[in-house]
Amino acid sequence: MDHQAAKNKPFVISKWEVWQAYQRVKANKGAPGVDGCSIAAFEADLRGNLYKIWNRMASGSYFPPPVRAVAIPKAGGRGVRMLGVPTVADRIAQTVVASRLEGRVEQIFHTDSDGYRVGRSAIDAVAKCRQRCWRYDWVLDLDIQAFFDSVPHDLLVKAVEANTDQPWVVLYVKRWLQAPLQHPDGTLHERDRGTPQGSAVSPVLANLFLHYAFDTWMARSYPAVRFERYVDDIVVHCTSQQHARWLQTRIGQRLTEVGLRLHPAKTRIAYCKDSNRRGDHQVIAFSFLGYEFRPRQARNRQGRPFTAFLPAMSRDKLVDKGREVRRWRLHRRTGDTLADLAQAINPIVRGWMNYWGHFYRSRLFGLLLRINTYLVRWARRKYKRLGGFNRVKAWWARVVQHNPGLFAHWQWTTQFLPTGW
Repeated sequence: MDHQAAKNKPFVISKWEVWQAYQRVKANKGAPGVDGCSIAAFEADLRGNLYKIWNRMASGSYFPPPVRAVAIPKAGGRGVRMLGVPTVADRIAQTVVASRLEGRVEQIFHTDSDGYRVGRSAIDAVAKCRQRCWRYDWVLDLDIQAFFDSVPHDLLVKAVEANTDQPWVVLYVKRWLQAPLQHPDGTLHERDRGTPQGSAVSPVLANLFLHYAFDTWMARSYPAVRFERYVDDIVVHCTSQQHARWLQTRIGQRLTEVGLRLHPAKTRIAYCKDSNRRGDHQVIAFSFLGYEFRPRQARNRQGRPFTAFLPAMSRDKLVDKGREVRRWRLHRRTGDTLADLAQAINPIVRGWMNYWGHFYRSRLFGLLLRINTYLVRWARRKYKRLGGFNRVKAWWARVVQHNPGLFAHWQWTTQFLPTGW
């Protein structure tokens, strides 16, 4: 289509925006939606498929297909959460809108909102939480019950309307909010509230909703109270137990006003106990973004031990990743070389180390040593001559000496003998 025809479209959306959105979707990979079309299949006619998305969006005639519902088990076997997987084409269209919104709302977001924002990460939120737990004695750990299933559509649309002058952005947000979920048996679940986790536009919509529902309300009502928010994961720091209880009541009332609800069992008040804070309280730990904050042994600059309130990889995450390591069945892959195994697991393990090794990295050592144990079992299965302890130990030493960077986790664990030798 020539430039003049593009100008005649009711909505001004550039083909370059669609191309950039495709690049982001491709980088994020992801599974096919209800149409079964993978990214590779979409690319078989890339030019034509991208043109269709642009043409329909610019014409106002883009209607999203149903979203494929996928049940994901929660850590620790505590039920499932429902993810929504849009089609590849729909993810690209959503990314076009998300990019427009992100460019507008980034400048208004609260400094302590770190979720899915440029230049910010979950580690930033955990780091701030750690520092503030040293300054404040009490924490209010908020859990919004079924947040992504509960967001009222009317209030969310108002938040979008307040932050864009493009009617097509509002139009398509409304259509995505109303797109039904399609379950594995083909049944459709119509939605009158909520925004499915897993869609490309959901993070910015969730952030925008909670910006008004929580962040600005807190800044206006209680400007001295510090908090960290990563999408719907929120920690509030309090000066006393009474202060925490009072804030829990007020925040609960506020969330009810905007159609949400605090989880009565998972919202808790925790005491940040350490060597200097020796009071008693039933709860002295809480979890935030996969880290468990609790009293832990540490050493001061003089090397003397003391108790500090610190984050480390949570037990739920350790158990979950331990099960993942077991599912790899490394010891049975005797048709592979060590290099093959390293290529398969290094990206995953490196991600664990980069995230959960940021604070109190020794918490990961047991998990990483389990990988070494499976590698030793692999070697004994593949090379029958390595049956004895001394032989396999010598083999291990040679491998590590000749290629110490073969496995990502060896930078932390080669000095430790694998268990079960």
